[in-house]
Amino acid sequence: MQLYIHCPCTSFPRSFARDYKETYCYPPPSTVYGMLLSLVGEENMERHRGVKLAIGIIGDDPPISRILRKQRHHKFSTKHLGTYPTSQFSKPNYYELLTDLKLAVKVDSSEEAETQNLAQRLNIALSTPSEINRFGGLSLGESWALVNGVRCYRECDGSIRWLVKDNRGSISLPIWIDRCTNQGTFQRFKLDSNFGENCWVTIPKTMD
Repeated sequence: MQLYIHCPCTSFPRSFARDYKETYCYPPPSTVYGMLLSLVGEENMERHRGVKLAIGIIGDDPPISRILRKQRHHKFSTKHLGTYPTSQFSKPNYYELLTDLKLAVKVDSSEEAETQNLAQRLNIALSTPSEINRFGGLSLGESWALVNGVRCYRECDGSIRWLVKDNRGSISLPIWIDRCTNQGTFQRFKLDSNFGENCWVTIPKTMD
């Protein structure tokens, strides 16, 4: 199956990002996988490991905007009981945002071990959403980055440039993050308008 996903504003903070929240320029497969699980109401990140995803950018690269926001740092002690002057422990943080992100995502569940695989559950979510038990908004990235819509891809949605696995590619993205250790499995990519076997990324069944 092939999906069309539109997210008006999002950010994919790099693993080394601290006060300056630099974003990946393209959606990491690990993030897309998490969004698809949320869409079908699955809370167990391990449930559909083994699924294969192919991710493409529709149209031009999403513009990057840089914003300045204030973030308070609360410090607690017996003396002050967590009460400090706002000006003393607030500082500006810079945040990078991607805007008007449009994706095409192919899903192949042929190598999943589950009886009801992810592709089947996505079909149910799109055709009869009343059968899906989920909660909260659907986000791509952080919780505030709400998705505007998900549906089947149409030719009129626009041309697609696919993320293609290439060990010499200039795009490095995480395909899996271990939630216990925060260690990730990364893959290098390039963009190509031709779809091929190297477009498929398998969410690993076990950590390398």
